Amino acid sequence: MHIDLPEKLYYGIGEVSKAFDVNASLIRHWEKEFDVLQPKKNAKGNRKFTPQDIKNLELIYHLVKERGFTLEGAKIHLKEGKKETLSNFDIIRKLEHVKAQLTELKDNL
Repeated sequence: MHIDLPEKLYYGIGEVSKAFDVNASLIRHWEKEFDVLQPKKNAKGNRKFTPQDIKNLELIYHLVKERGFTLEGAKIHLKEGKKETLSNFDIIRKLEHVKAQLTELKDNL
């Protein structure tokens, strides 16, 4: 899954939920379940996600939605082998990006 978000310091929960094509309530639930997600909250309680939070959300989305892990399984997987998981996830993300570019080139021919 490729996430298209502009380069910003902080993202609102609406932007994040649209980028991942999920409900905002799911993002809030994942925030409670996973310790790696720590969005900043202003005085009104609005969540602002940093680019690091977006990367963590991408990893959680990949584990839960694409690979079919349960929330408990994803938590355990993140705690046990975070570096290995991140490197594999980065490779997968880069390959998907290359595939999308190649598909776009093919369609333009």
